[in-house]
Amino acid sequence: MVRELFISLYLLLFRVLFTLCKIFPLKRKITFVVSFEQNSLYVYEELKKHPDPFQVAFVCTSSCYRRVAETVRQEKVFLFEMKNLQHFIRSIYNIATSKFVIVDNYYGFLAAARFKKGVECIQLWHAAGAVKTFGLEDKTIRTRGKRALKRFKKVYAHFDRVVVGSEKMKHIFMRAFGLPPENFLCTGIPRTDLFFDQNRIRDIKKKLYKQYPAFQKKKVILYAPTFRDPHPDQFEVPLDWDRLYDELKDEYIFVVKFHPAVNKGAGLNQRHDFIIDCPKDVDVNELLLVTDFLITDYSSIPFEFALLNKPMIFYPYDLKYYQENRGFWGEYERMVPGPLAFYTEEIIQYIKADNFDMKRIINFSSIWNHYSTGNSSYNLITYLYQYSRKPASGRS
Repeated sequence: MVRELFISLYLLLFRVLFTLCKIFPLKRKITFVVSFEQNSLYVYEELKKHPDPFQVAFVCTSSCYRRVAETVRQEKVFLFEMKNLQHFIRSIYNIATSKFVIVDNYYGFLAAARFKKGVECIQLWHAAGAVKTFGLEDKTIRTRGKRALKRFKKVYAHFDRVVVGSEKMKHIFMRAFGLPPENFLCTGIPRTDLFFDQNRIRDIKKKLYKQYPAFQKKKVILYAPTFRDPHPDQFEVPLDWDRLYDELKDEYIFVVKFHPAVNKGAGLNQRHDFIIDCPKDVDVNELLLVTDFLITDYSSIPFEFALLNKPMIFYPYDLKYYQENRGFWGEYERMVPGPLAFYTEEIIQYIKADNFDMKRIINFSSIWNHYSTGNSSYNLITYLYQYSRKPASGRS
């Protein structure tokens, strides 16, 4: 009840400020509303190559504000949070006066936004694929009231276009957001362009080898778990570190990369000659380039890692709980392209045996990355320019 009251007051404030900002004329501008910066930055980079680029503004949550501001110093970057009222108001102004509003997550403010005619809101979702359910299919939605469900549907209805990398993900979004097929852009996922850019791959590897010299000397195991609701900061890694150290330290480096929502070392028993706890500012997709084995659970990372055709191990130690409380888009064991491990010893055995079904990974990638072929950012930019030439229609 208190939560819904707070949300209602926030949306009321947003609606008032948004309505006032709509007095100003619409500009030939793209505003990125960002929680996870990789996709937006790839689109921005491609946009700047065009001889007639749009005006650009970035409206960021605190999770990525600093990184975006440091990357695009020549552009306007705002913290989209009420603790910085000036930035918050300027964020709303840019959203209200942009030809394109590109979002990368669920943003409740869309339930209170009524865009001008000719504005297009594009959902550039932060994951290339999905194992766990979300949106209207999320099991946790049953704990929310009718008002919340109505608000969710209002937000999803604002997605004029949703960028996808596969038909598989398109059909998931159709269920998650309640959208028809014509709302989708099959242009591919922008940040996957990295995996086709050999020059950039070479430069990134060089940078990481300088930062972490051990990566060149031993094989790299990357453990990248998803976060656990409702308290991600309390997440403890359920691995036997002593056992891993004893069995793998001579040939391997064990890298841990937590979800951005996890702010702590989560109880890691650091062994600096074996375990590396990567900080937030290390891009996980860049880490994938030097990774030999990926260990994960319900994360979307495997969808991109599959492009590299390297082995994966899935460690869903809380599978039953996750199935009952979050849910999956299919049978988990059939969805993932690698063996399941429930104990540390099984992980060790899989790595030492190094006998993975690589055909399964290739097939997995062909399904989920069908449209992500190295030109995704360019494809989306091409669409933006084509749409911008059309007469304004749709909204009033």
